[in-house]
Amino acid sequence: MGSGILEQTAEAAPAGVMGPAAVPITLTVNGKPRKLSVEPRVTLLDALRNQLDLTAAKRSCDRAVCGSCTLILGGKAVYACSVLAVDAQGKEIQTIEGMAEPGKLHPVSLAFWNNDAQQCGYCTPGFVMAVQAFLAKNPNPTPEQVNEGLGGNICRCGTYMGLRKAVLEAARVKAKGGANG
Repeated sequence: MGSGILEQTAEAAPAGVMGPAAVPITLTVNGKPRKLSVEPRVTLLDALRNQLDLTAAKRSCDRAVCGSCTLILGGKAVYACSVLAVDAQGKEIQTIEGMAEPGKLHPVSLAFWNNDAQQCGYCTPGFVMAVQAFLAKNPNPTPEQVNEGLGGNICRCGTYMGLRKAVLEAARVKAKGGANG
């Protein structure tokens, strides 16, 4: 069974090559173009954390079910672990690092602080980004809409009561024209 097509193809492949080579891309992150080089299979989460040092979005499940890596891509809340970095080109990427001026809290982050909605803090950046996207689409939510709207994010500490209160407070502040609304 020697010298079949599969064996010839395997012999022709250079030794040590494990995947596609890195390609240059430009990501627009928090309003600024950022040039980097990534393999096509690198997720947006990994590109942000490992190459751009934006570490607020967290890897937890790595399966797009927990929400710890939530950010806003093209105006929509997405799980960064399930988006390829190359596919994020040409879209605005907003992370929690770019939501407020240095040394200040965004109204959503402040509402989390005021309502003790951050416990250990691991899921907080993902929740804050999910809330920001949720309130952009539903600026005056009911408690029931908050429950449904944030159903894609999980808090291991179980601070859901504080989270719900924070969302409603942030909605009120933003409705009054709160900073960085």
